[in-house]
Amino acid sequence: MAELVEFRVPSGSARTLLVWGLEPQLEPGLEHSLFSAFSKFGPLYSVRVHRNAAVAEPGYYALIKFYSAGDASRAQRACNGQRLFQKSPVKVCVCTKQKGFQQQVLALNSTKCQELANHYLGFNGWSSRIITLQNVSGLDGENEELGKAFEKRSVKYLCAVEVTLPKHGLRTRGVALGEAEVEDAE
Repeated sequence: MAELVEFRVPSGSARTLLVWGLEPQLEPGLEHSLFSAFSKFGPLYSVRVHRNAAVAEPGYYALIKFYSAGDASRAQRACNGQRLFQKSPVKVCVCTKQKGFQQQVLALNSTKCQELANHYLGFNGWSSRIITLQNVSGLDGENEELGKAFEKRSVKYLCAVEVTLPKHGLRTRGVALGEAEVEDAE
């Protein structure tokens, strides 16, 4: 059965791997090497490399976040105890608790959502269409008389989108309002 994937910034600890035993001489290209080794298992949200504490052996450890807990689990099983890109084997475990990492759950940008949809659903496994894209600047009267005195103005767009997953018989719609400041009204 396919895993349900949520398109948001990953927050669950089961999506994060702790990798340690990274050799100090590999420091300049370590993030790239880790990304190359672990992205084979699925899309990564982030790869963060940190120097070991002064009381430990010289070297590094890394926190690797996947979008999917299933991808993280497969990567842990395949990579733990392996010599991925160095002489000695690395140790990999799934983070079980992340105290102090409480963060606000943020939505992903549309490009990343499309990349993830293509990965999990396959190209042509979904489609999207813009229902409406409308400039709604000034509808609330903000940039009329008072706004002329200010150099900076804002522009607002309303967008409604429909995403269809034909293989699953699903269709959903979403609406967003985007705003940006502009220097020149023209």
